[in-house]
Amino acid sequence: MMIVGVYATLGVFLIRASSNPSANRSLILFAIVSSIVHAGIMTIQSLGAGMHMGHLMGDVPALILVAIVLGVLLPRTGGG
Repeated sequence: MMIVGVYATLGVFLIRASSNPSANRSLILFAIVSSIVHAGIMTIQSLGAGMHMGHLMGDVPALILVAIVLGVLLPRTGGG
């Protein structure tokens, strides 16, 4: 339940950040990177312990999808 609380809180702040994504770029980047890291850790844990294989079918793809969607929607900076 702890991770649910963390992601629910992050979700609220991401919704608020969506009104001005350029000003909240670091929060959105944090969500992208932390989702990828979380998916990587869950993948390693799932492969190491057979009882967690279900995470590879549900949680890991969902985290990667969130990272991809946020990355695609994040406005690019004007630096080239």
